[in-house]
Amino acid sequence: MSDNTKPPPFVEKDTAPSPSTHSDPEFATTYGINERSLLRKLDIHLLPAVCILYLLSFLDRANVANARLEGLTTDLHITPNQYLTGLTLFFIGYILFEVFWNVILKRIGPKLWLPSTTLAFGIVATLQGVIVYNGGNSGLAGFFVVRFMLGVAEGALFPGVVFYLSMWYKRAERQYRVALFFAMASLAGAFGGILAYGIAFMDGVGGYRGWRWIFILEGIFTCLVAIAAYWFVADWPSKAKFISEDERAFINARLKADSDATQNECISWANVVLALKDPKVWLYNFVFHTLSLPLYTLSLFLPSIIAALGYKTWQAQLLTVPPYALAAILTVVYAIVSERYGIRAPFIIFSTTTAIIGYCILLGNTNPTHRPGVSYTGVFFAAAGIYPSVALGLSWPAMNVSGQTKRAAANGLQITIGNLGAVIGTQLYRANDGPRYIVGHSVALAYLIMNIVVVSTLWWLLSRINRERDEKARLEPEILEGEWKGDTDPRWRFRV
Repeated sequence: MSDNTKPPPFVEKDTAPSPSTHSDPEFATTYGINERSLLRKLDIHLLPAVCILYLLSFLDRANVANARLEGLTTDLHITPNQYLTGLTLFFIGYILFEVFWNVILKRIGPKLWLPSTTLAFGIVATLQGVIVYNGGNSGLAGFFVVRFMLGVAEGALFPGVVFYLSMWYKRAERQYRVALFFAMASLAGAFGGILAYGIAFMDGVGGYRGWRWIFILEGIFTCLVAIAAYWFVADWPSKAKFISEDERAFINARLKADSDATQNECISWANVVLALKDPKVWLYNFVFHTLSLPLYTLSLFLPSIIAALGYKTWQAQLLTVPPYALAAILTVVYAIVSERYGIRAPFIIFSTTTAIIGYCILLGNTNPTHRPGVSYTGVFFAAAGIYPSVALGLSWPAMNVSGQTKRAAANGLQITIGNLGAVIGTQLYRANDGPRYIVGHSVALAYLIMNIVVVSTLWWLLSRINRERDEKARLEPEILEGEWKGDTDPRWRFRV
């Protein structure tokens, strides 16, 4: 079949099919490809690779919380406040280059870029385990440097993968995949607790403390997977080797009918500026910003929060597993259900409300050491609400921003602005505030309330624009012809 065969006309509707998208009869007849079978093939070749890389990424950034319980700060002579500064430096490094990293990804390609950035943060993560204290501030300096460099290296992965998936899947198919990908964050939390519990028994092996082995073993494993990733991460659709030429033509046609993913768009800073000027992009940014603070404070301080309730170190490590496991399950469930009904905003609001209940429980327990079960229940609600909301919120721009460079910039910008919340959050949970952590829990609660306001505003705005374009299409049917003009095209319908 010729690559020049034109696809049937398509007008994007404000609906979304389930993750098992039905075949388009006209496409199937024209190209002789079963769309459902092709989607399964894409999922098998694309999703496991990026999910594994992100699981390792989140594991390597959050295992510092487990290492802290095993004596990191004591051995390196780091004060509690200096430890928090190290956490902050990670996110400063993370946000500085995110937009730039996505532009580089578009130029270099995912097959080389994604494994390379994973190898980079795997090496840095390993180096956390060999920081040496030689008196003075030597341990502190080493801790600061590796946390900052870890953030720089990890900043390329998440926004890069979101953009990468947008070049393979139609808009209606992206949310489920992005949410499944992000579910690895909560799964990493569950694995992190189990691994930390087991690795801690290596305390003294080779003259190294247990917390050092947490960094070293998990970092080395990341490096090994990153090297293998050069062979199992697929390239752009135009270069990928696991699809046939007919499948390539079909993917090209279905994406061309759906969005801009097949356009040979040159990298232009003018398109980056378009993202910066779009108020909707800034609302997507603040959707994540209002979630990133509770997300990362929970990820980085959960072992300490649980330990402050009176549990022993090994108990606290293991007790982090169930809340994360529940969060991973619910993240996938929310993604499937919201995709089936074709809406996102109501599910984000409901999930965020669940997290709000969790923080109300945590703040309402005035004597957590005598009633640790109450606070632990609050942790379950918090995790069960935060992670699904983040997954749905992060997938929004991938579906709604059109123009390849603009979308790449918007994805990077969302993570950058969002993680400013994490920068703030790393300074909130101070050791002398435990076990209630009133300041940290209160700010997280306020951020979650703001998230509902931002999501509601974006829901209203996108719905209004869709109604206006529906009316314009009814009055001026000629606008349904011609090439796509990005998300400003009158045929474009935003997914709410």
